[in-house]
Amino acid sequence: MTPDDYDAVHACWMSCTGMGLNTIDDSREGIARYLKRNPNTCFVSEHDRTITGAILAGHDGRRGYIYHTAVSPAYRHQGIGTALVNAALHALANEGIIKVALVVFSRNDAGNAFWERLGFTARGDLTYRNKALCSITRIDT
Repeated sequence: MTPDDYDAVHACWMSCTGMGLNTIDDSREGIARYLKRNPNTCFVSEHDRTITGAILAGHDGRRGYIYHTAVSPAYRHQGIGTALVNAALHALANEGIIKVALVVFSRNDAGNAFWERLGFTARGDLTYRNKALCSITRIDT
């Protein structure tokens, strides 16, 4: 994925229900910053020069994290999501990462089923917490 893919990737995200975006992290500038920090671990899928799916993955040097994995509804059930995840996991492993985490909204049944099929287990021993350091607008798809 490159910053030039932003418009098509954003459109893909918006076409998928169950995603949580925001106006800062997921802006053109926010994604460009993420890609600069993680140039080898984020991917798109294309069909006839149209982006059909995307995955943001990166790491802090210790743990890998996956964000915003999406496949356009018209292209689902073709193995695209699995291929994107496998590409990201392979890239993270090549950078020395041995464990990967991600967050899925509890109400996103399709997303949770997808991750479960790929062997990502739910952790019942954690409470996810966050704190915004500035005002952001949340966008739920």
